[in-house]
Amino acid sequence: MAVMRQIDEDGDRRQGVGPLIPPLSDTLRPLRQQVFERVRAAGLIPRVQVAKDLGVSPASVTTLTSELIEAGLIEEIATSREGDAGRGRPAVALGVRAGAHRVAGMKLSDREHTAVIVDFAGNLIADDVIPRKPGPVSVPEILVAVELLLDRVCAKAGLTRQELSAVGIGLPGFVDCTEGLVLWSSVLADRSVPLAALASKKLGLQVAIDNDANLVALAELWFGAGRGLSDFAVVTIEHGVGMGLVLNHRIYRGSQRLGMELGHIKVQLDGALCRCGQRGCLEAYVADYALAREATTALNWGHKEGQSIVVLLESLYDHAKAGNATARSIFRRAGRYLAVGLSNVINLFDPALIILSGERMRYDYLYAAETLAEMDNLVIQTGRPRPPIEIHAWGDLLWAHGAAALALSAVSEGILAPARELAAQ
Repeated sequence: MAVMRQIDEDGDRRQGVGPLIPPLSDTLRPLRQQVFERVRAAGLIPRVQVAKDLGVSPASVTTLTSELIEAGLIEEIATSREGDAGRGRPAVALGVRAGAHRVAGMKLSDREHTAVIVDFAGNLIADDVIPRKPGPVSVPEILVAVELLLDRVCAKAGLTRQELSAVGIGLPGFVDCTEGLVLWSSVLADRSVPLAALASKKLGLQVAIDNDANLVALAELWFGAGRGLSDFAVVTIEHGVGMGLVLNHRIYRGSQRLGMELGHIKVQLDGALCRCGQRGCLEAYVADYALAREATTALNWGHKEGQSIVVLLESLYDHAKAGNATARSIFRRAGRYLAVGLSNVINLFDPALIILSGERMRYDYLYAAETLAEMDNLVIQTGRPRPPIEIHAWGDLLWAHGAAALALSAVSEGILAPARELAAQ
């Protein structure tokens, strides 16, 4: 039997997670799923408001919310009306039952692996990070690292692995999220790896995987600046250059789930060697390994070749800040190539917002005023302002939150799948 929780006016200020889809704009999915997602996005919402937003009768919403309460997905919460403290019956709102499920999200990267655990309402419970050795590793090695990291973050959360409902994993490279297949990644020595199935067997849990840039976009869509936007792009700059694109409040992946590889658009025929094996890719001029390669040559840093990329980039940045013309020209050149890539994104998709994210965004030369001016010159001149650009120099925890959102989606859609199948009949 469902029990209604009661809170006072200041006791529960839920903000909600997930895309804030405008009323009446999304009618393709089963109504029960739309009701659940409306509650999840709002944090707390009365039934009457759900009915109004979805354009359905209050009776239908009452029936569907009763089913969701019975399934343990949402709960009733009594709240005090402003100015009505102590008088009459409290107002009743709906909210996601936070303790219904817990999921983990992980980002596997070239430098370290990061994990978070969140509850069903998207609240952070615990996080952890482990370093990793540089270079691609074998599949058994990556699975050991995933298991170690999961056990560590579970210990921090005071949970056993079996108390989780799913795990989301993001990693760089060409990832087919539907097939759970990693066709190529800079963190793996092997190609065409069925990582989702292998990790699921290793962990004993449902596992979903995706390209890490897609998961940054998903994190912005669920938790950040993209919640209220129908269309926006996230460009990530770290060891590589990635992109996540949201169209109509959904991640766009392409027909083979391998689209939006901005780092591998060609900006120079027969140009610099990219880590993907081809030449002239954007990331071969902008990514951290490209900057380090350029610095080693242009500054005669052959004696520093044994140093890590992080140390080399910090030294390059320090030299640029100190006025070294060569160091500044390296960043300037990378910024110009980045301007080419961003202008192509604008000309192709006309997003409402472009978010530049990743560890390298602390190197402000990449998005200096002259870089943005260069981009303005490359964008189609329509007389209208170009989309705004925001810099989000957040760490890997943001990426891991996107992986957690992927896991939350997998859990909730798995539970709501019977309704979806019934609607298809």
